[in-house]
Amino acid sequence: MRRSERLLYAANGVDLRVADVELTGGGHVERPFVRTPPAAGAVVFHGGRVLLLWRHRLITDTWGWEIPLGEIGPDEEPEQAAARHVEEQTGWRPGPLLPLIRTRPGGDVADCDHLIFVAHQASPGAAPAAGADGERAEWQPTLDIQRLIGEQAITSATTSAALLHFLADLLRARPSH
Repeated sequence: MRRSERLLYAANGVDLRVADVELTGGGHVERPFVRTPPAAGAVVFHGGRVLLLWRHRLITDTWGWEIPLGEIGPDEEPEQAAARHVEEQTGWRPGPLLPLIRTRPGGDVADCDHLIFVAHQASPGAAPAAGADGERAEWQPTLDIQRLIGEQAITSATTSAALLHFLADLLRARPSH
């Protein structure tokens, strides 16, 4: 059980904190963790494909496919934030969004809370915001998702969880023979 926490450092909406945690059976330890604002994103599906972003992550110095995702703004509903991030990051406007999954990919090191939606259609919207060199949005076949995860072309925990959950929903919706 967390007894208390203290702030070590804060910048750009992210706090580094230390929690004083009481252990089962007595005693306590200090555990560092990162507190982040909640985020929303979406799996956008159309014509047997999903809309993904090819992104570079500075900390790991790796490139990979990810779903559009970003911070939920003040006074913004998660669904609105998800739609905004899809259009800003990809240039596509998602159709109606339905709740898909809520993930907390940070485990014991971060309190990340990601609310993910699904859209079963999309239409061209405004041009995406300028990204890093090589960053782009593409429609990837749903049949390639498992292979992309296996090849480490998708490593984001939120993206993997959302896409696998989405695929499970597709299989469940199929009529059985």
